[in-house]
Amino acid sequence: MISTAYAMGQAGAPGGQAGGFTAFVPLILMFVIFYFLLIRPQQKKAKEHQNMINNLKKGDRIITSGGVHGTITSLGDTTVSLEIAENVKIKINRGNVAGLMQKPSSAPSKKDKNSK
Repeated sequence: MISTAYAMGQAGAPGGQAGGFTAFVPLILMFVIFYFLLIRPQQKKAKEHQNMINNLKKGDRIITSGGVHGTITSLGDTTVSLEIAENVKIKINRGNVAGLMQKPSSAPSKKDKNSK
């Protein structure tokens, strides 16, 4: 009985080795797809955010992750002081800066409006 079971195991071994490698091919392809669709773009976005935080300067208009809009009045190593209204200042962590606000486009002056 033992010799029969041993003989059956030997006959299936050569086909099992090739099947083992081909079973990992879909997993490898899935990892490559996840890398290019999820991991790489997230790393790029994190790098851009870090560069933006490092390049903040006094007078920039920013928005925080909590939705507070303000103007930078001073910068520390880990904090940013914002003026959110006249004589109202708050301190936030640099990591909570969500982004820089776009500078308003040049609006037509009153002189241009009167000439029409």
